[in-house]
Amino acid sequence: MSDVLILQERIKNSILVGESDFREFKSALEGKPGNKKPRLVKKICEDIAEALVAFANTDGGELVIGVEDDTSITGVPHTDEDIEMMLNAVQSHVLSGQELPIVYKLKLSIENKIILFFQVEKGTSEIFQLPDGRVVVRKDKRTVPIRIKTLQFEQQEIRSREYDRQFVDGATVGDLDTNLIQSLADNYIKGLTVERYLQQLGLGEYSINGLRLRRAALLLFSKDIQRWHPRSQVRFIRINGTELLSGEKYNVLSDEFIQGNIYELIFKAWEMLRPYLAQKTEFGGDAKFEQKYIYPEDACREALLNAIAHRDYSNSNGIEVHIFNDRMEIKSPGALLSTLTIADLEALDNRHESRNAKIAYVLKVSKLMREMGEGMKRIFTLMQENELKKPKLYSNTVWFTVTLFNKSDFTPIQQEYLKIFDKFNLTPPQKRILVAGMDNEEMAPFDIYKALNTNDRNTYDKEVTFLRKTGILTEIRTNSQASALAYKLRKDKQKIPRFKVVFPK
Repeated sequence: MSDVLILQERIKNSILVGESDFREFKSALEGKPGNKKPRLVKKICEDIAEALVAFANTDGGELVIGVEDDTSITGVPHTDEDIEMMLNAVQSHVLSGQELPIVYKLKLSIENKIILFFQVEKGTSEIFQLPDGRVVVRKDKRTVPIRIKTLQFEQQEIRSREYDRQFVDGATVGDLDTNLIQSLADNYIKGLTVERYLQQLGLGEYSINGLRLRRAALLLFSKDIQRWHPRSQVRFIRINGTELLSGEKYNVLSDEFIQGNIYELIFKAWEMLRPYLAQKTEFGGDAKFEQKYIYPEDACREALLNAIAHRDYSNSNGIEVHIFNDRMEIKSPGALLSTLTIADLEALDNRHESRNAKIAYVLKVSKLMREMGEGMKRIFTLMQENELKKPKLYSNTVWFTVTLFNKSDFTPIQQEYLKIFDKFNLTPPQKRILVAGMDNEEMAPFDIYKALNTNDRNTYDKEVTFLRKTGILTEIRTNSQASALAYKLRKDKQKIPRFKVVFPK
């Protein structure tokens, strides 16, 4: 029991690490520097409920009251009666009849100051609401509202969401790759032992009988993964053609797989995938032939990592990568979570929700995954930057599939048209604007935003300004003229044509 991580020490470590997707600090003070006073209890209670509801609706998390954004501990200088009201905010300031999956709600002393510590698990069977009916979630390091949806989780989805946090009887630290864990612990906070690191990240908890391990710890670090999950594997199937045939026309060129714990899969799977990224030969600018990958490597790596991190581990299937002549399909066991839709992901606004909250958290703090929600956006961006077709996302009751194409996003006619502008070294977004203006089409701002696949004004201004300065894009109607015409026609100003493409001399 000498390695039991005292809760005060764990919280001090969390404060040292700082705020994250899974952690938030709230001050119990208000006012100007040098003249701080206790905040109203009512406001603090509202903050507590809002933060914990957001965590429960996303991936779980921790809230510390009495700590500033810069991690300085200022404490909670309120009366015992006030503090009791704050601790009870987990019931009093949540929609009546709902019970948050609270792990801790404690009053503690750190550095001789009183702080309040709350920890909540990810909700699995319902969406939590505030007393006024609002629903909030965690997005990056912020709490944001979302439109309420009635969600009824199927039994399999509930099981898949709970799978990585279940405790596994009979599993011990000896079943894990302790060398790997110690190296991660040293990079996280110097001086942490393996046991303390596992507790700090919520992968294990001490009981009377010793350290109990969650399934996430075994999936991440097991020395013998087959003992705990026989299908923790990635299968690679190389197919000659654009569809998989059977019988006498069976066209599989190779079929092989690798298996291991999640850390092993991430590295081994990538090394196995790279040779399948067929290369093409191009005549380079220095009059030499150059070998280039027909897929962006980082997009493939990101899609593979997402499949490993977010697959349904309660499902007995493994991950499959089908490599056709014209595309690559990365198939992850388990349907897309019912809280997300394909449209949500294609909006590229960092919407996210982790099926495996514990696994995703560990991969993020060990810097193998980026900020939550960025993976899909990065895949789409990389494909666009390489002028390749937009990735296709698909989900049924068994699989979630990401398809990456190795064909150009532009048709042969569009490619010939764009050659006229070769000397300008246009970027892919600029080329998309010109394609939208083919055949002497007049373009409204709405058309340009659609071509850029964004609503970001800065991106619009940057690309349009460049094209106008080079003389490729000319203004056929000023902003004020567009406003007047929109008023006359009772149309949205953004849909009034303002630009045309001009061919270079």
